[in-house]
Amino acid sequence: MAKEKVTPNRFNQISAGWNLAFTILLIGTSFFMLIPLVLVIIVSFSSEASIAYKGFSFFPSEWSLAGYKYLMKMGDQVLDSYIITITHTILGTLMSLAVMTLYAYVISLKNFKFRKFYTWILFFTMLFSGGLVPAYIMNVRYLQIDNTLWIYLLPSLVSAYNVIILRTFILSTIPDSLFEAARIDGAGHFRVFISIVLPLFKAGIATIALFNVVNRWNDWFTGMLYIKDSKLIPLQTLLKNLQDNIDFLKQNAQIAGTPDGLELLDSLPDQNLRMSCTIIVIVPILCAYPFFQRYFVQGLTLGSVKG
Repeated sequence: MAKEKVTPNRFNQISAGWNLAFTILLIGTSFFMLIPLVLVIIVSFSSEASIAYKGFSFFPSEWSLAGYKYLMKMGDQVLDSYIITITHTILGTLMSLAVMTLYAYVISLKNFKFRKFYTWILFFTMLFSGGLVPAYIMNVRYLQIDNTLWIYLLPSLVSAYNVIILRTFILSTIPDSLFEAARIDGAGHFRVFISIVLPLFKAGIATIALFNVVNRWNDWFTGMLYIKDSKLIPLQTLLKNLQDNIDFLKQNAQIAGTPDGLELLDSLPDQNLRMSCTIIVIVPILCAYPFFQRYFVQGLTLGSVKG
């Protein structure tokens, strides 16, 4: 049997010259995106005198570990904040994905009687919300989850925007014929969700998981508003409080104008401490990105059709 000759589609091809040009462009773009990160790392190891003399420079006149040493002086507090941040980020993301994927699956079923009603409720919360004061009263007075781990998990359990993205992802990537075939075979909704939806849903889940991880990792307001126990203070809140305290001490030392105040002003790190805080915050997130990257690539190719 003769093999059918496949004619290449010119729209899916690129010449060697353009391929080289795009490669150089992407390498240059990546290089310029890395420059700020490299500058932050260098400034975190620069002395305050060098920063005051040369500004933010790739070639400081003096190196220093003052910012990192100041963080190490806090002892177990930084470690406790790391633990609570990692815990609520991972646990909260898993809980949110469990709830939001199930919700998205339910409202994506075209034969579900109350599909439009639950979709409308979801969309309504995006337009109107109670605000900060009712949320605070609910969490503190009625739920009584302030100063506990649950304050990081329950209020942010569901994002209406993410649920709509997940629902759209299911509707656009999973054909109805798979659901119908599963129902004919006698599969229930949980079996369909676990055996059909989840395996074809990895790219969408990974995308929402990354959004959730970044939002939870960068959350400092919840800790500032609800947490009093030092062991439950997240990393972002700790670093913000640290920087606010240093700014307060510097301002009062300047006002006092005493020798002790001036000595305190000179001993406190400022810009290099800010950059040191930035480094210890962004490194875990940078390490998490490679685990999600391949699912982003899959998401880009899900809509392709083999000819």
